[in-house]
Amino acid sequence: MTAAHEPSVDRETDDQHSGLHPDTLAVHVGRPSRDPDGPMSTPVHLASTYHAGGPAAYGRYGNPSWEAFEAALGALEGGRCVSFASGMAAISAVLDLVPTGGTVVAPRHSYTGTIGLLDDLAASRDATVRLVDVTETGAVTDAAAGADLVWIESPTNPALEVADLPAIGRAARAAGALFAVDNTFATPLLQRPLDDGADLVVHSATKSISGHSDVIMGAVIARDEALRDRVEGRRRLHGAIPGPMESFLALRGLRTLPVRLERAQATAQALVDRLAGNPALDELRYPGFGAIISIVVAGGADAAERVAEATRVWVHSTSLGGVESQLERRRRWAAEAATIPEGLIRLSVGLEHVDDLARDLEQALATAAARSAAG
Repeated sequence: MTAAHEPSVDRETDDQHSGLHPDTLAVHVGRPSRDPDGPMSTPVHLASTYHAGGPAAYGRYGNPSWEAFEAALGALEGGRCVSFASGMAAISAVLDLVPTGGTVVAPRHSYTGTIGLLDDLAASRDATVRLVDVTETGAVTDAAAGADLVWIESPTNPALEVADLPAIGRAARAAGALFAVDNTFATPLLQRPLDDGADLVVHSATKSISGHSDVIMGAVIARDEALRDRVEGRRRLHGAIPGPMESFLALRGLRTLPVRLERAQATAQALVDRLAGNPALDELRYPGFGAIISIVVAGGADAAERVAEATRVWVHSTSLGGVESQLERRRRWAAEAATIPEGLIRLSVGLEHVDDLARDLEQALATAAARSAAG
């Protein structure tokens, strides 16, 4: 780019941010340089074409709006970030690194979109997919032998199983496999997989990162520049670039992630305490951190659907990580794993008052139980 189109993001060095807490990084990284009368936030750059002579060359190759977002999320995860048009685009870019005839290790309880892409990889490129229970660390490390990619969700969606990332990372390195972690549920504030040996971290930035249910975006963070360049090459070829406005909104959401997550996690932990022993539940799942809870409603699919229909504060929707508390029976989707209970409801805890959320859920559970008893 020429000087007139040089990205306005401050070209801070890593040393300038060393020692800063994540809360501070979330607020400050990716800001424009502190010029007199300059903007405090990176503007929305609505440009598809640049003057020739610089590195960007074309709007599919770079945009200051998404570069600002990448700087901030990369700093939080401790790596080099590439943003994408969606979480699925980010996942696709990583799976695209698997060679024809290659082998992928993945959780049996993965996000349904990931399972769909793995099925497609097996059918279109003769890949072998080894599905594992991430809580069985020995089985996961054994499966890594001969693999090209070890893909882990932790916690898993929606079973909320937690993996031993350092042990799996060591096994992946010994096998010569890439190790990628979907960190959407934990976020970099609760878990930094690159520190645990991962080569790549993936986010659906649609969720907690942006946090306001108004953006679809994804991101991949790489341990080193060479791997980051490979991922960015997939974005260029496939054109899965984020829009400037989406990038602006995602970065604005990221600025408040620390306070949003702190509140949502505290509320989630309080709700777990309130729900413990509720007779309308067969099971209560919570990994001990984060803002996602899964409950298994007694009475199966019908009772769970009644719960979802009876809430007034909780929003029945297919997403998570927003300021609104959301719930969904996951087996209503045909692609969900058959080993997920029919009555499992995934709860995404937002920012409402804990008493309102608890009362709403308790009355919905009671309503569903009464209807089930009445036949």
